[in-house]
Amino acid sequence: MLVTTTEQVAGRPITATLGAVTGSVVWSKHIGRDIMAGFKTLVGGEIRGYTEMLVEARGVATGRMVEQAQSIGADAVVCTRFATSAVMQGMSEVIAFGTAVKLG
Repeated sequence: MLVTTTEQVAGRPITATLGAVTGSVVWSKHIGRDIMAGFKTLVGGEIRGYTEMLVEARGVATGRMVEQAQSIGADAVVCTRFATSAVMQGMSEVIAFGTAVKLG
């Protein structure tokens, strides 16, 4: 399954638009990541535990979006976007969404 952020797929015409597809996950960090993040706020810099958490969550959300696209017979998902929000302290929701299409 091709997943792209562009509106078109180079060299492949879109023959049908099947509709919006989404995938989401609410992901939490474990207490070790939370403690280390607290220490990191004292000195600044990247909080790798949170970065890893969001990368993992994005992968799950994308996988769920692709599963939904496959279930309706799509060849690709175009115009893919991601949104992230804090559900509560230590938990983030990641949503992947795009348009499922058939390619020629």
